[in-house]
Amino acid sequence: MKSRTTMSKLDIDKDVIRELAEIMNETGLAEIEVESGNNRLRVSRNPSNVAVAAPQMIATPVAAVAPVEAATAPAIEAAVHPGAVKSPMVGTAYLSPEPGAPVFITVGSSVAQGQTILIVEAMKTMNPIPAPKGGKIVEILVGDSEPVEFGQPLVIIE
Repeated sequence: MKSRTTMSKLDIDKDVIRELAEIMNETGLAEIEVESGNNRLRVSRNPSNVAVAAPQMIATPVAAVAPVEAATAPAIEAAVHPGAVKSPMVGTAYLSPEPGAPVFITVGSSVAQGQTILIVEAMKTMNPIPAPKGGKIVEILVGDSEPVEFGQPLVIIE
């Protein structure tokens, strides 16, 4: 465990903290943690979760966050839709295999069972998300490079 003296000398990139706070604002997350080498940074809205050993590593979002609005009817419908493909993990959704490449799917395209429909990156690992069944893509519920939560509907296949 690092001492307070060591922690105060740690060079913290404020732009990274701002980016993490922005992701929290956009997604409604209460906490986000990143790790790079021996450094770990946790940004939390709830300071009571702060580890005593690392008080300088914790930051609250700069701007006040409006409460998350109640889910709209389409969002509720997507969550319970029988053709909803949900994220198996927390991560970042990518609609194409690499920047500049064509997207895996478009609204109206047909997919076969097992076909990759998007990628969710988690902990620097690219995880292909296969179509659980064949059918037609009727809705894509996430944008490219958008953070996603576990169980969040990503695509609807009919």
